[in-house]
Amino acid sequence: MPAMGPEADSGSTTARARPRPAPALRRTATKLRHGTGASACAGRRAVRVTAASVAAFYTGLYGLHEPVTATYALFAAVAMAGLSRIPGTGRQRAAVVIRVLPAGWILVTAGTLLAVHTWAAVAGMLVIGFLLAFAAAAGPRLAGAAPGLQLLYILPCFPPYAPQTLGERLGGATLGILLLVLAESLLLPDPPTTSYRTRSANAAITAARCASELTHPPWTLSDETRSAARSAGEALRPFHVPESQRPAGPGPRERALAHTGMAARVLLARLQEVPRPGRGGPHPHTLALLLEVASSARRTAAALRTGRPAGPGRLPDALAAYRRLRTVPADSATPETTSTVMHRQAMLMEAAYAAVTLATAADLALGRRPGPTETQDGSFWYAGHSTIRLWAHRLVGHLSPRSVYFQNAVRISLALAAARTVAGVDSLPHGFWAMLAALTLIRTTAAQTGAIVRQALIGTLLGALAAAALLVFVKGNNTAYAVALPVIMLATFWIGPTRGVGWAQGMFTLVVSTVFAQLAPATWHLAEFRFLDVLTGSVIGLVIGLLAWPRGAQEELRRDIAALLGAIASTVTSTTSFLTQGHAQAQRGRPSLQHALTLAESSFAQYQSEPRRAGTPVADWQATLMAGHHALRGSRRLLEPGDPAASRWPAPAYRAELARDGAELAGQYELVATLLAGTRPPPAPSGRPGPRRAEDTRPHAAPPPPVYYDAEAWLQGLTLDLDRITEATAEAVAGLPPKDKD
Repeated sequence: MPAMGPEADSGSTTARARPRPAPALRRTATKLRHGTGASACAGRRAVRVTAASVAAFYTGLYGLHEPVTATYALFAAVAMAGLSRIPGTGRQRAAVVIRVLPAGWILVTAGTLLAVHTWAAVAGMLVIGFLLAFAAAAGPRLAGAAPGLQLLYILPCFPPYAPQTLGERLGGATLGILLLVLAESLLLPDPPTTSYRTRSANAAITAARCASELTHPPWTLSDETRSAARSAGEALRPFHVPESQRPAGPGPRERALAHTGMAARVLLARLQEVPRPGRGGPHPHTLALLLEVASSARRTAAALRTGRPAGPGRLPDALAAYRRLRTVPADSATPETTSTVMHRQAMLMEAAYAAVTLATAADLALGRRPGPTETQDGSFWYAGHSTIRLWAHRLVGHLSPRSVYFQNAVRISLALAAARTVAGVDSLPHGFWAMLAALTLIRTTAAQTGAIVRQALIGTLLGALAAAALLVFVKGNNTAYAVALPVIMLATFWIGPTRGVGWAQGMFTLVVSTVFAQLAPATWHLAEFRFLDVLTGSVIGLVIGLLAWPRGAQEELRRDIAALLGAIASTVTSTTSFLTQGHAQAQRGRPSLQHALTLAESSFAQYQSEPRRAGTPVADWQATLMAGHHALRGSRRLLEPGDPAASRWPAPAYRAELARDGAELAGQYELVATLLAGTRPPPAPSGRPGPRRAEDTRPHAAPPPPVYYDAEAWLQGLTLDLDRITEATAEAVAGLPPKDKD
């Protein structure tokens, strides 16, 4: 029997007193695995890129004894995970990386062959640099991969000209990328995020709730429902959607999914704007249409959640029937005038059209083949087109000096070509570092580039001093370098993205010094070359930033918004002219509005990533984008062929009112556009347009047809849009009169 003396008690106490892992360490590990903050995301990515690149480097250098293979294996993994910023989870990034692997082979081959002469490498850099940077117009994932692909050309385009090593280079790049794909897929999976499709389904369910609530007394939305509708709409705003979930690509499904989110937001907004009926309640036809809107929204939500298209449903037929029957003014028990009822019906039809658009766009996003109605509808112009054609359409649309994507591509390609020229003429040791500095430090504004370069040079100088001390202290001990590399690399890719470019450049200097010291004997001069190369690339980036569109997207956005406002004015004029005079040329303004929207949206997207200059008033440019979409959709609907309502023209007096309202509103938009563009404004219109109400007592020969109320409701919505624009931008535009509060 074991002794039960003090020794046993002491041993038991000792066992109980064994140290446990520190709570702080456990919290850090938990945060790394499940956290969604910047530090946790950077930590997971640092683990993946370190594991892949170090494994690839050591396999090539110490396993295969091929320094060239090891170099390309490490830099391929670093390029596609450290330099690139592909949005999404690890598995999503892995899918992008494996798809661009053939492009990587082409770039490594081109760089190897064009290194025969400096002029050939520079010419290749101009062309390839432009194409890769311009590819950002195709969506955020390709834009994120572009810097890494640039490095896959930069690395082999320097001397020595050694085409006989092409096989080793390609093998190393392939090894590094494949190990990176495995690391991204298997190591530290990212927490799941709410997809854009799920957000759209939630918005559709909220819209169904709104429509159902409008069918019951008190025939209006409660405060709780309005709050839910606003929250559901806000959740679909690009700023509130993770970049990896934004449907920004040019393909038909991505375009349809983006269209789905926009239609959901419009439906939620329109349902909140439906006026409350009189004491007798809404007309039975109105109740039936609202019920169909609710049913359609629920079916759309179910389709988005299950991934199976729901089909057109009964809403299109119900809407067509409502358009035919809505000449009935009101219930006999409702003491409302024809004008009030017709205006409410027009607003309800706005919501019903949005619900039809939502259902159609959701089905197209889920893969349903478009029918004749979708391919003929201008809103779904992309339906039925191949992905290649849509890619070409987007790229050609941005092939203009007015496009910020074009400007960025020119800026980056010129900087890289200049850095390659300087490196080739002056024979800079490790000259690709100069090109890498130009690629990573140049920004869309000269002011931002200057601030980034200042931080980068300070960080690089400190990093070079630390690297020089390391090289002097270690003195060629490869074992010490091999042990230090994973630790330094992990810290670099974890701390750098969270602490700024100065930390990133300084610590990356330590990484490259540790890598090249293992490839060949190195002295402290390696750190000196690193700093001189970064200084050269930084100066080139500053010069190019000053010469090529130095103000970035901020001024370009101002011009694009001014052009968009002018296109809205043209669309208003042409649409009202067609409705009042029947001129077919009214439709000519709409393609220019679509193009103006495309340019303004791309400028706005870049503007969001740029820092604001001190003292610059913040304008609500997004309000103008929403007005552009409102103008485009409304014009298409009013000019829809075969519309029974549009076939009955208003009486001459009503035509005059509609034409006058359109001219006044177009003049207001023109006024704001010219003020934004900095040109001399035209004479201000005499007043603000708006739909005619029951209080209007002017005698007319006959009541106007429904198309009159549809057009006036459209103009009223654009007037409210303009009020929001002028309120939000009055401080940003000199001389722009704010909204009259009276």
